[in-house]
Amino acid sequence: MYGGRVSDDYDRRILTTYLSEYMGDFLFDDCQRFYFSRSGFDYVLPGALNGNSSTLSLQLEDYVATVETLPLTNSPAVFGLHPNAEIGYYTNMSKNVWKDLISLQPRSAQSGAGVSREDHIGNVASDIQSKVPEPVDVDQIRKKLGLTPTPTQVVLLQELDRWNLLTARMRVSLGDLQKALVGEIGMSDELDAVGNALYDGFLPNLWRSLCPKTEKPLGSWMEHFTKRFKQYMDWVANGDPRVMWLSGLGIPESYLTALVQATCRAKNWPLDKSTLYTRVTSYTNDSQLPALDGMKDDAGCYVKGLFLEGASWDLERGCLAPQKPKQLVEELPILQVIPIEASRLKLQNTFRTPVYVTQSRRNAMGVGLVFEADLYSTEHASHWVLQGVALALNTDY
Repeated sequence: MYGGRVSDDYDRRILTTYLSEYMGDFLFDDCQRFYFSRSGFDYVLPGALNGNSSTLSLQLEDYVATVETLPLTNSPAVFGLHPNAEIGYYTNMSKNVWKDLISLQPRSAQSGAGVSREDHIGNVASDIQSKVPEPVDVDQIRKKLGLTPTPTQVVLLQELDRWNLLTARMRVSLGDLQKALVGEIGMSDELDAVGNALYDGFLPNLWRSLCPKTEKPLGSWMEHFTKRFKQYMDWVANGDPRVMWLSGLGIPESYLTALVQATCRAKNWPLDKSTLYTRVTSYTNDSQLPALDGMKDDAGCYVKGLFLEGASWDLERGCLAPQKPKQLVEELPILQVIPIEASRLKLQNTFRTPVYVTQSRRNAMGVGLVFEADLYSTEHASHWVLQGVALALNTDY
């Protein structure tokens, strides 16, 4: 805990859980010895290893001897984590090493039978440029929606404005980069950075500032980019999506806020006393959903594309379950999000789970948290806190 940063309620929740689970008078209970962990090694207080029933009669040498028996590396179970946590840690460390190695590649043109660096960058730029759609006519869509658009329609217009800014920047930078590669214009530092990113397979920082936060490599990001455009066009043509893919929105929390606002207007609820209630359905794809005809106004919306970390989901029992071995992330079934008055929300046997944009969760300023989901659980909440359970809108691959 030393040197850590407590910046929000979730940090405080973790610290409080560790204190309540690992610190207390129960540590000195001689009748029922407390074990921090029995995963590969019995982590107990000095005295338990040699059969001593009390720690009061131990000498300094006894404590030193006990400390020297401790393993040099601790298993994740000591901290209440699943063994998968160690796999995730080493996987992320390996990714960082490879990323640094890629950045050390030579940047000069290479002659020989293979494709030169400039040709490769040009081919990638041309391929991406062919997949960038034409600008969306937001003014025409705004006229179609009329003078009083609904809160969710306002979100759509804002999303399309941001989308046009992104695609415009992509078209300009890719066009200028191709001209610079053949010597028609000078290669600026900005264009050089875009070229290096395309060569290494990363998302250029020039585009990153205008798109949803992501840790995906360039290829996966382009698939995400294409899928985003399809959802926008379906939204324009058919109205609010039957199931919203929150990851495809530039600011996903704005849609949830609009959902609450629309319900408050319809039911005359005070906006500052309303909140969201979530329920995990048994549906794993859109086709399983019942017909929306006659759907109640207070039924909210359905959300897909959430990924569960630190736990798995038991579809039969409809509750959180321990992670499966070597499976670090699992897609959650479709989630129903329902606006409700805060005073009417009564929760039992649920775990308040933060929903982040990426698996990196959030930065030091707290940016990255979208909303909170209530997941049904048969275990005490402290178990899932120590397991690091959270939801993410995007995976890193």
